[in-house]
Amino acid sequence: MTAVSPLVFVVDDDPSVRKSLTRLLGSSGYAVEAFASARAFLARAPHPGPCCLVLDVRMPGLTGLELQERLTAGERRMSIVFVTGHADVPKSVKAMKGGAVDLLTKPVDAKDLIAAVQRCMAKSAQDVSTAARVTEVQQRVKMLISREMEVFALVVTGMLNKQIAAALGMGEKTVKVHRARVMEKMRAESVAELVRLADRIGVIAPKS
Repeated sequence: MTAVSPLVFVVDDDPSVRKSLTRLLGSSGYAVEAFASARAFLARAPHPGPCCLVLDVRMPGLTGLELQERLTAGERRMSIVFVTGHADVPKSVKAMKGGAVDLLTKPVDAKDLIAAVQRCMAKSAQDVSTAARVTEVQQRVKMLISREMEVFALVVTGMLNKQIAAALGMGEKTVKVHRARVMEKMRAESVAELVRLADRIGVIAPKS
């Protein structure tokens, strides 16, 4: 799979701020896309690679904090660096609780911004990597037939073959066959590895 280049988004209703932030980030080697409003940014398709959103807190229409809430509600989580011309403790707390990497006061110090964006990108890269691993495991799970999925869900709870056989009403030999196929399809060399894969995608044991 080809790696997707990192991208910084700047969302600020002030043209001069957008221009200065874009120039600063560009001179530091980042690819940048700037938007005059939160709604304009939402209209853009999500970036599949690591990215950072440099976001103004106060904007007409949809505010920065409201955009953060929209992104979270839509499961489009992003690493965000907020910038604001008005220091507001309650808003700052809300932004950080919402997962923001940092909140900087205008005029933004260049070194502080670059450092914040670097942290933002590191977090985003980790999130993208985790999401890719989850997707890969989910693709393996789709290869399991229903009985194999049931066996998979019980194996990772630590149950023995005979216990699984009793729980599912099948012979122990049949359980062994399904278990071997689960290990093969999930590409797991041990039960411990199978448990890690199950944790990654939230596999839940079937109700008895």
